[in-house]
Amino acid sequence: MKTGSKTERGTTIAGTTTKQRGDAAEQAALDYLCAHGLEPVARNYRTPGRGGGEIDLVMHEPASGTLVFVEVRQRSGAMHGGAGASITGIKQRRIIFAARHFISRMRAPPPCRFDVVLVQERIEWLRAAFDAGQGA
Repeated sequence: MKTGSKTERGTTIAGTTTKQRGDAAEQAALDYLCAHGLEPVARNYRTPGRGGGEIDLVMHEPASGTLVFVEVRQRSGAMHGGAGASITGIKQRRIIFAARHFISRMRAPPPCRFDVVLVQERIEWLRAAFDAGQGA
């Protein structure tokens, strides 16, 4: 087994797994958003059952009262379009489905927004990256 080579399912460069890299990117995004005034509400929210959706981070923006659903994308480079290019229409629909499920439990749903945080060489926060009308 060579260090840095793909040797088994899920193992990537320097022996870290894809999940470990994803978890680290999600934590970096959470820290970044909190440093910019957002407050965490939920992490890794999943709808029940198969075929549903998942939201990496649900945040609250106190200044506007907005509930922010955040997709975190991490890629080591710009190959295949980088992290942003991996958010397909199908992925957007799954996030929107999960967001609708999340807010259905609320008595009075607040204003909502879908943001994306790209974690590559640096962190890039894309506010209102897509809306429910685009992926619906």
